[in-house]
Amino acid sequence: MIRAKTYNDAKQQSHTNAELNWWIFMRISGVVLTFLILGHIWMTYVQVSEKDATFDAVVFKLQQPAWKLYDWLILSLSLLHGANGARYSIEDYVRSRPNRFWVKSIFYTLIAALFVFGTVGLFSI
Repeated sequence: MIRAKTYNDAKQQSHTNAELNWWIFMRISGVVLTFLILGHIWMTYVQVSEKDATFDAVVFKLQQPAWKLYDWLILSLSLLHGANGARYSIEDYVRSRPNRFWVKSIFYTLIAALFVFGTVGLFSI
């Protein structure tokens, strides 16, 4: 199956509204993630000199709620974006329905664990 390039292509190819919404999410989250990550790199590595980038500086930064929210947004959007992209690949390459179910189940479990560990790690500081 050829992936949709425009909104009208996606609307014609989608079997459900959920699939169309995921298609839209991938486009929006990709743009948002680009700016979030570029902003994170700028604020972490460009604005701060190398000698000031210490463990204590990172802990101090992560004690601020705005930074926690910013980093959590990067974590959640990137995991959702990556999981949805991997879901497309799983559906394309795993042909057998039972196998696809098990592959997706294991994959979603790993994504959920990464999300939980990332969230706990981020908010425990």
